[in-house]
Amino acid sequence: MITFGDRFEHLVKEALDEDTGDGDHSALSCIPADAYGKARLKIKEAGVLAGMQVAQRIFQLLDPAVRFIPYKSDGDRMEQGETAFEVETYVRTILNAERLVLNCMQRMSGIATLTKTYTGILTGYHTRLLDTRKTTPNFRLLEKEAVRIGGGINHRFGLFDMIMLKDNHIDYAGGIEPAIEKSWNYVQNQKPGLKIEIETRNIEEVKRVIASGRGKVFRIMLDNFTTEQISDALVLINGDFETEASGGINLDNIEDYAKTGVDYVSVGALIHQARSLDLSLKAVV
Repeated sequence: MITFGDRFEHLVKEALDEDTGDGDHSALSCIPADAYGKARLKIKEAGVLAGMQVAQRIFQLLDPAVRFIPYKSDGDRMEQGETAFEVETYVRTILNAERLVLNCMQRMSGIATLTKTYTGILTGYHTRLLDTRKTTPNFRLLEKEAVRIGGGINHRFGLFDMIMLKDNHIDYAGGIEPAIEKSWNYVQNQKPGLKIEIETRNIEEVKRVIASGRGKVFRIMLDNFTTEQISDALVLINGDFETEASGGINLDNIEDYAKTGVDYVSVGALIHQARSLDLSLKAVV
């Protein structure tokens, strides 16, 4: 679940500064500073709702005394014509927050809805769904939260919370074995407890990781493997490492990957191909 700490507050501040500049002159020109009002978040498209807590926190950052009345929760199914929440605060606050709240909720709801479609296909299988770092710069916090709301599992948040040895790392380090050894020594000396995952591009690389990575690597990524190749790799791995399939996985073939028994599938499309859903914030007068 999202933590409303410094990273979130920085996101909100930067977004509001970008939008407001030297002032919301539309509101300043015609709305008295002490005008108080109510607005309602109307749902205009069916899907999975996401961003309710985010919206509430945005309003609270602008007005700690705001009255926020939720009618639905994050993760709820939403239908056209329903009301997600009502908010009561200064009218200028409503107008100042309106676009940021909508941008966040529309984007998050689209991601949560697409994620729920993927996780629905995986129902009954061992395989679980991971997101990736293919996110919108400075919006990763909320995009990954939307994946979680939709039933997916967050992979590493960034470069700092896991060692992920991908093809370029391996090539620059001089190969699989030195990449593993150097990373393992780094963990022991600099970042105890940090997990190491490594990408493999074929069965031969899988064999090399098994031989040199036991007790050091916790997960093997099988990148752009066919389902048949994944099945062969899983026999070799024999449960000694977690496994992740990645590359080219979509709604049409994800079930085929799940049938192999791989532990995880990672899908960048959860975020970068999601379509924002239609919501609107309307004055109640």
